[in-house]
Amino acid sequence: MSSWLRHKPKKLSTTKQKQIIELFSNLYSSGFHLAEIVDFLDRSHLVDGRLVAKMREDLAQGRRFSEMMAGIGFSDAVTTQLSLAEHHGNIELSLEKIGAYLENMRKVKKKLIEVSTYPLLLVGFLILIMLGLRNYLLPQMDSQNIGTQLISLFPQIFLALVAGSGILVLLGVAYYRKSGKIKVFSALSHLPFGKGMIQAYLTAYYAREWGNMIGQGLELSQIFSMMQEQKSQLFQEIGVDLVLSLDRGQSFSETVGHYPFFKKELPLMIEYGEVKSKLGSELEIYAEKTWEDFFRRVHKAMNVIQPLVFVFVALVIVLLYAAMLLPIYQNMEVHL
Repeated sequence: MSSWLRHKPKKLSTTKQKQIIELFSNLYSSGFHLAEIVDFLDRSHLVDGRLVAKMREDLAQGRRFSEMMAGIGFSDAVTTQLSLAEHHGNIELSLEKIGAYLENMRKVKKKLIEVSTYPLLLVGFLILIMLGLRNYLLPQMDSQNIGTQLISLFPQIFLALVAGSGILVLLGVAYYRKSGKIKVFSALSHLPFGKGMIQAYLTAYYAREWGNMIGQGLELSQIFSMMQEQKSQLFQEIGVDLVLSLDRGQSFSETVGHYPFFKKELPLMIEYGEVKSKLGSELEIYAEKTWEDFFRRVHKAMNVIQPLVFVFVALVIVLLYAAMLLPIYQNMEVHL
């Protein structure tokens, strides 16, 4: 386990991945070969020298493009797309689409930071206020009410919430690692919140990859075999399941329709594309529209979460004022 941790590369940021992908895309389109691209990056110093040295080492050992990118810290989502591009041969187009995908993910992460930073600062400031009230103001008050009792119990409540959240996260991670990925994503697709985003992401991702490979003339049996060789466990499991279904005589669209983590339109698009003999182009067009739907859902969710956090903070502030002012009014009534 310790040796694996030592050799596991540090994951690059989304921005850094996008910059490197754009460089490879531009150089590929200019007619450079992989070895020439690495030489150019070494001379130009456009990429960190340690990353270029790792690229050279992997090339010298005969590793593929996708393996080389995985070795310098690219995410599994990107390296899986690159691995499939090596099979269907259209690496230039795949690099362009991966660049667009990373740009959208960069925008989503930037928006998430913008949405969460101010509320987190407010919550942190609120915690400091409540601790100050508990330690300095409450001991001077003779009367107690619900607000003052809540403030006095705040550290215990806060620690209990943090511990409970941590335990839930650990249980979720353990369940994800030990369970089959088809089972996990099937369960996630039934959640009342986030269901649409999960379905949109997986549908767009798989529709694009299937569309690329089918468009390059690969047979379904070849595609399903390739899927079993990828790093993504979900890719592998779906590949195995599709091969078994094909052996049982089930159609591609029928099998895909059984997965709850895909949108209901996907099997219909597959069936329609097979009838018209334009399955590859149909899936690629559908994937682009579904990507737009996914990022629209993400932005919409972020725009909903921020006001909810503000409302929560406002309610707690009102509670604080009530806790401070009620004892004062009670003392004024007593003196009157």
